[in-house]
Amino acid sequence: MAFTARALSPDTWADFARLAEDHGGVCGGCWCMAFHQEGIGRGTTPERNRAAKERRVREARAHAALVYDGPDCVGWCQFGPPAEVPRIAHRRAYEATAPALPDWRITCFFVHRARRRTGVAGAALDGALAEIARFGGGTVEGYPRDTEGARAPGSALFGGTAGLFESRGFRRARRLGESRWVVTRTVAPGA
Repeated sequence: MAFTARALSPDTWADFARLAEDHGGVCGGCWCMAFHQEGIGRGTTPERNRAAKERRVREARAHAALVYDGPDCVGWCQFGPPAEVPRIAHRRAYEATAPALPDWRITCFFVHRARRRTGVAGAALDGALAEIARFGGGTVEGYPRDTEGARAPGSALFGGTAGLFESRGFRRARRLGESRWVVTRTVAPGA
């Protein structure tokens, strides 16, 4: 399939919102806020998460590559500098073993339920890497699950799979929990 990627921005907010709304705000109403400083959980609601995400997008404090099949937004990959997305899974283990913070983090993916296993996640990662290059490149980390030899539920794959990242030139740097890894790659600056 031929997908295109566009940056999450005020111009594409409605497409992002439509996809999130079609899926109950994604992951229990998260709206892809879990990795931002505000986080999710007690005291938040799907409506508050939506408003916070829209505010961040309008202030250029949220980054994602949206994937389109024709006019339809069918998925995304969120990324950002560590100050923008400071929360990650297995944070204590990460901080105990992190030699230095990366320039960029890739924190989560979402694919429309009817479009899973069609290449959307790969197109989203490619789009995120192209955006990172446009912003000047640098070191990039992801926190995927190793699914080799095991099947994981879709909800556990929000960080992508190690195989997906490795197919895009990332290398495993260190283990983060039983099945999660820190993967790294350097992205050259580009347009």
